[in-house]
Amino acid sequence: MPGARAKAKPVFRRILLKLSGEAFLHRETGASLNPAIFTDMARQLKVVRALGIEIAIVVGGGNIYRGLSGEEFGIDRTTGDSMGMLATVINSLALQSALEHEGVHTRVMSAISMPAVCEPFIRRRAVRHLEKGRVVIFGAGTGNPFFTTDTAAALRASEIEADALLKATKVDGIYTADPKRDATARRYERLTYAEALERRLRVMDAAAFSLCMENDIPIVVFDFFRKNEILRVVRGERAGTRVHH
Repeated sequence: MPGARAKAKPVFRRILLKLSGEAFLHRETGASLNPAIFTDMARQLKVVRALGIEIAIVVGGGNIYRGLSGEEFGIDRTTGDSMGMLATVINSLALQSALEHEGVHTRVMSAISMPAVCEPFIRRRAVRHLEKGRVVIFGAGTGNPFFTTDTAAALRASEIEADALLKATKVDGIYTADPKRDATARRYERLTYAEALERRLRVMDAAAFSLCMENDIPIVVFDFFRKNEILRVVRGERAGTRVHH
């Protein structure tokens, strides 16, 4: 029937979306923040929210600073990771601004206390925000060094009892090799957590895969920049790669 596809109901009630900081880069100018990218993301998320899906987000900070890169300049890993966590808060605030410009009520919650700019992360409060229809953005990773934002995403997804962790990337799923470098790379449609760990697939770190496996949270890796791809994911259509039991 015409329009039946558009009216398909979502298969998830609550999702945790993991966004890479590198996605915010301005490819042409090299600027850390690309306003057009934030606007596009906000508009896509507005459509998803309109379906009644509760949305939580974890953002990376690689467009501004990576903790590991600081070691080249004599910055110790702990300090570097703290700097990286602050970078994720900058991205979180920028995304919040874009969402609210689109009329989407949003809260930023940080694992590092900075009450002048955002709320501290409190699990019950985060869940209450989601229940009220607000998009919740979790900044500052886990608040601890040596943990990636992928692990932070898996942790927050577990804490808020998300139905799925959606990992937004620049490719349409998980491949046997980097498809941009290897023309023979094959895309997986489905994987088990154990297979992802055994094959050491680098789309997420082992700690993130393990957390999701322990808490039975499916992972969907998809191309956020493909038109309407996130809608296909939340409707349960064939899109990206799904990792589950």
